[in-house]
Amino acid sequence: MFCPAEIKKDFPIFADSDLVYLDNAATTQKPQSVLDTVDSLYKEANANVHRALYSLGSEATERFETSRKKVADFIGVSEKEIVFTSGTTDSINLLARSIGNTLKPGDEILISEMEHHSNIVPWQQAAQRTGATLKYLSITETGELDLSDANQYFTSNTKIVSLTHMSNVLGTINPIKELSAKAHQVGAVMIVDGAQGASHLPVDMKELGCDFYAFSGHKMVAPTGIGILWGKTALLEEMEPFMGGGEMIETVTMESSTWNDIPYKFEAGTPNFAQAVGLGAAMDYLNNIGMNEIADHEKKLTRYALDKLNQIDDLRIHGSAKDRGGVISFNVDGIHPHDLAQFLNEDNIAIRVGHHCAQPLLKTLGETATARMSFYIYNDESDVDKFCDSISDIQKLF
Repeated sequence: MFCPAEIKKDFPIFADSDLVYLDNAATTQKPQSVLDTVDSLYKEANANVHRALYSLGSEATERFETSRKKVADFIGVSEKEIVFTSGTTDSINLLARSIGNTLKPGDEILISEMEHHSNIVPWQQAAQRTGATLKYLSITETGELDLSDANQYFTSNTKIVSLTHMSNVLGTINPIKELSAKAHQVGAVMIVDGAQGASHLPVDMKELGCDFYAFSGHKMVAPTGIGILWGKTALLEEMEPFMGGGEMIETVTMESSTWNDIPYKFEAGTPNFAQAVGLGAAMDYLNNIGMNEIADHEKKLTRYALDKLNQIDDLRIHGSAKDRGGVISFNVDGIHPHDLAQFLNEDNIAIRVGHHCAQPLLKTLGETATARMSFYIYNDESDVDKFCDSISDIQKLF
């Protein structure tokens, strides 16, 4: 049975603490098993991977590549399609600098108003470099993608579609399978920013139908500094590498170089192998709980929170999508979000405030900043109750 109170015992940061941590869309806490795995690597098998014939190097390489296999199994793909990066931002930039550089004037890149800056800025730069046009899908009043006239966005000129799986501001879960089909109908490549998806939802690449999927380890109980780019084999093989250096080469002469096989041609230099091994441990931890169970828990908790928040006077929730995850953004009339966060901190409640790296979306919402609460496996109704009680107390001060 899913029990957040028992799960919370696995996380040292909650030991002997009344911390209410509601900033999981930014980063998640780490269970002892993940911390122990990284510690063990440094203590028992610390050597550069792929580059040593001695036992220590072989052990490090085995742990590193075992983690790649765990990630591949987690999303239902071949391990040779798993590229280790530093995170979602790194993964999307890799794509924007590789397939993005194949664009030409007249070509179009399609993203949306709800994207994180990491899925906006790289495409703005790609458009500026190549002369391509960047287009934005708008959103409805409920905070969902407006697909009422999709044909005006998905055209024969569309070459790249890059959309978030789940909004980091509104919690909206986008219909990736449907969007992938639309992209492919016009011959476009479909890229998914899965930073808020893979950590909260069961994801299977064959089911989603996209061409690339990017996500970050630190948002799913793994260490910081490690992320994933998944891509279809044929597309990865066609792509030019973004970074050059050790490991990603096959041969180097004074005149030219040739590239290693995938995925290694995209992994220049010494990889974050300790963090990658930690990501493998995080996959084990989440699999033991079950991603379907995690998704169900978060949706139930989100419904509970929305019901409670809607009872608070002068609190405005942004977005009301039918399919949504555990992210809720809101404003309280008469209280600036930054002031709200500081007062909540007095009660040891941690939330995120600001533009959430989504300034175009906040402009659409008519806000310069919002408050955001976001859930994970160790949150439960008691966290929501404490949060709502604190909000009510804070309102009395204004």
